[in-house]
Amino acid sequence: MKLLSQLRTSSFQLALLYMVVFATSVFLLLAFIYWRTAGFMTAQTDETIEAEIAGLAEQYRGRGVNGLITIIRERVARDPNAKTVYLLSTDDLLKLAGNIEAWPEGSRTAESGWINFTLDSSVGWQGPERLARARIFDVQGGLRLLVGRDVDELTSLKRVIEGAINWGMGITLALALLGGFLMSRSTTRRIEVINNTSRRIMNGHLSLRIPTRGTDDDFDQLAENLNQMLDRIVYLMEGIRHVSDSIAHDLRTPLTRLRNQLERTLISVDNDEAREQVGRAVGEADQLLATFNALLRIARLETRGNTADMKVISLDELVGDACELYEALAEDKDQQFKQVMEPKVMIEGDRDLLFQMVSNLIDNAIKYTPEHGGIVVVVRKEGTSAVFEVQDSGIGIPDDEKDQVFQRFYRVGKSRSLPGNGLGLSLVSAVAEIHQGEILLSDSHPEAEMPGLTVAVKMPAFTGVRKRIRATQVEQVTDGADEARSSADSQA
Repeated sequence: MKLLSQLRTSSFQLALLYMVVFATSVFLLLAFIYWRTAGFMTAQTDETIEAEIAGLAEQYRGRGVNGLITIIRERVARDPNAKTVYLLSTDDLLKLAGNIEAWPEGSRTAESGWINFTLDSSVGWQGPERLARARIFDVQGGLRLLVGRDVDELTSLKRVIEGAINWGMGITLALALLGGFLMSRSTTRRIEVINNTSRRIMNGHLSLRIPTRGTDDDFDQLAENLNQMLDRIVYLMEGIRHVSDSIAHDLRTPLTRLRNQLERTLISVDNDEAREQVGRAVGEADQLLATFNALLRIARLETRGNTADMKVISLDELVGDACELYEALAEDKDQQFKQVMEPKVMIEGDRDLLFQMVSNLIDNAIKYTPEHGGIVVVVRKEGTSAVFEVQDSGIGIPDDEKDQVFQRFYRVGKSRSLPGNGLGLSLVSAVAEIHQGEILLSDSHPEAEMPGLTVAVKMPAFTGVRKRIRATQVEQVTDGADEARSSADSQA
């Protein structure tokens, strides 16, 4: 699988394209060398045959047919290895001189006069089979003359060159493929480091930065630019968060005083209408205080990481306690409230924070599910993960909004008429992040008019060896975030 992913990378495809261009260039170069070399050797052979023919023609003009026969026999006698092939015969194929006994097949139909044939028993050759090239022409007086050369060594040399070209191309392609793989692997590793770091940053680890090698190459420059951009983003986010947290903190005290004054007023008012109006004002103040408290709690979780009370707890027991608290609320709306608990699902975490997360999700399910609806609370173990899941048959969340509901104050369009401040899922996300949890949203009944919502929180199950590890990790991340904010402040 890793090899297949490597082959699909753009760097490998670019290396493959370069390999094709390089191999094509090498092939064209070798083909040109072969064409020039083989053509030169063939031309040399033809020139030797032409020179032999010119000498025999000179002898024929000076000494006649008998002289031609004599000179052919002398040359055959002087050439025991038969590098030159001769055959002189009458028009009815009667041999007069030469070192072969018969005419090669197809020699009478050769239009250009040049033929390639095999020296074997079919032409009366006594030695081992060899390749030959010859020219045939007619001599005055009804005679036919064949003059050729043994080209077996030339043909073997051509085969050697062809084999060398084939091996050269194969080695070139193999080396180019290996080089392209190694180059793309090196490039992919650098890119994968950037991708992995980016994914972790997107998951909330804003203190992380892309490592550099100190070579000041293109990847180092890209990493430095991305790190500077991240520093700036963190600085701006911290500025906005600081302003909102400061507003919430500064307004909470006077709002608490106002709420207390309204409560004292409510006790002293005798008029029923005035009492009702003051009661509504107290309720609104309580809602505002709840919003500010949620903002401050989320800020503390995101910036410092509340891990002081990390202990091994039973998730099914914790969720059971929360269900017992909210079951009466579901009964008031005539909702079916079902629990599916797998026993002894152990995790390591902060019980108070987890209870708040579980309570928020169950409360949301009850709030957004209409009367006579159904709610299912599930606790189970999947491999090395502990899963807490809430399924409801309520209004659900559109697919294009599922990624946005964890933002502060974000509310789905269908739920804006219901009470709430849009901070519940933000708090759930912060608690899940501290416990290395992953939140998954899906429709409970995709085909129904009311699709409902299934919220699943997957957290690492306790195995007996992870205790206190997360606390250390969060402290390191928090320290890194503080350093990043200090760096951003200094740059600003």
